[in-house]
Amino acid sequence: MTAVEAPPRSPRAGRVAPTAGLRGGRRYGKVLLYVALVAGAVPTLLPFVWLVRSALMQDAQMFVAPPEWIPSPFQWSNFTEALTAQPFWLYFVNTVIIAVISVLGTVLTCSVAAFSFSRLRWRGRNVAFAVLLSGVMLPYAVTLIPTFVMWQELGALDTYLPLTVPSWFAGAGGGVFNVFLLRQFFLTIPFELDEAAYIDGASPWRVFWTIVMPLSKPAIVVVTIFTFIGTWNDFLGPLLYLNDEEKYTLSLGLASFQSIYLTQWGYLMAASAAVIAPIIALFFFLQRYFIEGVTLTGIKN
Repeated sequence: MTAVEAPPRSPRAGRVAPTAGLRGGRRYGKVLLYVALVAGAVPTLLPFVWLVRSALMQDAQMFVAPPEWIPSPFQWSNFTEALTAQPFWLYFVNTVIIAVISVLGTVLTCSVAAFSFSRLRWRGRNVAFAVLLSGVMLPYAVTLIPTFVMWQELGALDTYLPLTVPSWFAGAGGGVFNVFLLRQFFLTIPFELDEAAYIDGASPWRVFWTIVMPLSKPAIVVVTIFTFIGTWNDFLGPLLYLNDEEKYTLSLGLASFQSIYLTQWGYLMAASAAVIAPIIALFFFLQRYFIEGVTLTGIKN
């Protein structure tokens, strides 16, 4: 009498299929997550919606109580008249020149300093880094007058030098935070890559350019975005150092719509919406790298 062999069991036979209730719970949780995200985004988007809404209204309609959210009629002429009332294209070119020079200087010098603090070994490195970080605690207002006097003695007033030269020194112009950000990111890169390159005869400069920098694109993008936005929105610096209207930036151009006795709100709102449009476009274009850089994930062994 022979034993009857059981049919082979499928590998998936022991798995329990997810129940309909579990799937429904996951969908319900995902819906709640999306609702919470939308609820959190509404207060953030409300000022921008108010700006665009006001840019398409007449001055009298902006301050009606209760407020009206839909312009009637749409005042599209606010954009054309605002951008032609002042030489905004000239201001745009001036701002782009300052922003590009500042971004290049900040990225280059801050990355070199961060590479030295994170990948090289030299005496007093930690002490020097601690002294550098102490500069964050120094308020900008404390150095405002001495810095202005220095540029005045150098004869650099009414030029772009005070607005661009500090970015080419890693610790100046608010670059301490960028050095810290890049240093923390560089520390996540395996040191075995550096050692392998040094064994092959590479110099520290070559390791910096061919290994560390290509692997640090997310952090570089974050520094680029922060520096660009800070330069683009800077108002106090151009106000202090620029006197010639042909050298004005966009922030100074926006201020021209305001005076002690009269403020052209429609033109101001329209011009403000046009000025922040490049920043929004830049963020959406580099959003993926920005999120990666902020989280400082780096690479894994």
